[in-house]
Amino acid sequence: MKGKKILLIDDEPDILEIISYNLLQDGYEVSTASKGNEGIQKALEIVPDLILLDMMMPEKDGIETCYELRKIKKLDKTLIVFLSARNDEFSQLAGYQAGANDYIEKLIKPKVLRSKINALLKLTNQEFKSNSLIEIKDLIIDKENFRVSRSGQLFLLPKKEFDLLYLLATNTDKVFTREEILDKVWGSEVIVGERTIDVHIRRLREKFGLDFIQTLKGIGYKLIV
Repeated sequence: MKGKKILLIDDEPDILEIISYNLLQDGYEVSTASKGNEGIQKALEIVPDLILLDMMMPEKDGIETCYELRKIKKLDKTLIVFLSARNDEFSQLAGYQAGANDYIEKLIKPKVLRSKINALLKLTNQEFKSNSLIEIKDLIIDKENFRVSRSGQLFLLPKKEFDLLYLLATNTDKVFTREEILDKVWGSEVIVGERTIDVHIRRLREKFGLDFIQTLKGIGYKLIV
């Protein structure tokens, strides 16, 4: 993946040295930072394709750093991957909630880490080059590969959730009626319950935010990004 930029943020010099050495073998441009604030500043300067972020750091930990990185518009397409010695479920959930795309344990072997990073960047590269993309601010919908990303975070949605989101995104100025949604997403020949649309709308709001889809009572739904 020659030319791709990776930023490592970790307060352990040995970790920075070992991972940098291994990533350089694959042709990446590697930058490092030992603190959260320093990492945020470097990310603004170089706009990396991927950030490997330690979770436990002094002053500003990885979770705080990730939240701040995800607020920066120019880093919308940057992948953020936690690299942490903590492998408990709480830590992993906290990482994803902060906006991380993946979570890797520090005990991972260097060759496996390199392969995982190669795969992540290849996947993202394919996504953003797709010819069937809808891009609305920080939301990117890839119809060809059934993938959605927002602020750099990838989402793999069930097919009907994806189809519903894609429909709403095709025209953000339009309010889609329930009848239109049922016809275009489920088809006129499929019989579904009255609450089917409501359930799928709720699930999308849970993933993207309560204000993501506007309900116009008695009319239908409209995407708000």
